[in-house]
Formats: sequence, structure tokens, C-alpha cells
Amino acid sequence: MITVFASPLLLTVPAALTSVRFWVLVCGLAVVGLLVVQWQQRPTGRWVFKPLASFSFLMIAWLGGAAATPYGLLVLAGLLLCFFGDLLLILAEHTMAFQAGLASFLLAHITFAAAFLYPPPYLPALIGAAVLLLPAGWRALRWLRPHLPMALVRPVYAYVAAISVMVVTALGMAVGHGTWLVALGALLFAISDLAVARQQFMGTGFADALWGLPLYYTAALLLATSV
Repeated sequence: MITVFASPLLLTVPAALTSVRFWVLVCGLAVVGLLVVQWQQRPTGRWVFKPLASFSFLMIAWLGGAAATPYGLLVLAGLLLCFFGDLLLILAEHTMAFQAGLASFLLAHITFAAAFLYPPPYLPALIGAAVLLLPAGWRALRWLRPHLPMALVRPVYAYVAAISVMVVTALGMAVGHGTWLVALGALLFAISDLAVARQQFMGTGFADALWGLPLYYTAALLLATSV
């Protein structure tokens, strides 16, 4: 009798693991769990929920067929770099770990930008996006500069340049190919980084995590599903 009921259950679990919707749900629940443990100041909980949330967007890209196209492979590589960056930023209070995490995300943005250039973008849109957005990146640097330790000035400048290029290429791709959800993902990614900067350099704490983390994971899910 037990075997009769157990067999369908055993068949259902592996099927769920190959469902994009399942991993979207896992990601959402993990982000909620991550916010709760950060609110309760339970650092060990971050090692459970953050890797799970980030692994979820990797699974979504993989199950969506990322390996089948050059664009998908580049996006998957960028998301993998984000995954490692997320693990390193759990230890963000250590300068070396934060620098390594920053480098991982910088490489991720370069990889995303390469993906967005793979289908040639609409050149006038690319130029227009650069004219509009690069000054915003410069203003963000001027806002951050008084709060940056000397050792992180150049790495942060390089990071802001990389994410600005990533957003510009995403917008150029969107205008040329109608991929507006990709452009939205890139913009949300850039906005979520403001929360990380405020937490890391201004000590703002949980208030910025409350909006920054959901924006970041929404951005990652949008990029993952674009493959």
C-alpha cells in the first residue's frame, strides 16, 4: 500500500527538478528566506538561502536551453560568475572577499555585454543609450567617491564602467531586436547595485537589502529566461 502511494511521489520529484517554474518558485522562496535571516542577523542562514537562490537562476538558464546558442552560453557564463560573486559577497566584511566578489561581477557584466552584442544591436540606439546613461554612471561614481577606501577606488570605477556598458548594450539590443525584458533586467541589475554600494560603503544595513535583493534576483531571472 505504501509503495503504491510512494511511486507517483518519487516520479514527481525528479520532474519538478526539470521545471523552470519550480526553480522560479525556489528562487523566490530563497530570497524571502535570505531577507528573513538578514533581518534577524543570522549570518549562517545566508550560506543556505543565498547559494540556493543563485543556483536557481543557473538552473533556469540551463533548463531553458542556454547551452544551445552562443547567446545562451554567454548569458549562462555571466550568471555563473554572478553565482560565485554572490558566494564571495557573503563575506563582504572582509576586504579581500569583497574585492574578489567585485571582480567576479565585473567579469559577469563584461560577459553579459558580449552576449547583448552577439545579435548586432541597433547602432543609433546604442549611441543614444550611451549618451543618456554614461553620465548617470559618472554621477554614481561622484556620489560614491567620498565613501570609498583608497584600495577600492579603481576597482569600483572599473565596475561602474562595466555595468554601464552592459546596460547600454542591453538597450541597444532591445531597440534592435525587441528584447525589452533583457533591457529591464540589465537596468534592475544596475539599480540593485546601488543597494550593495550603500550597504558596503555607507553601512545602511537591512533597509537597502529589503529592496536591493529582490531587484537583483528579478534581474537575474529575467536574464536567465532570455536564453
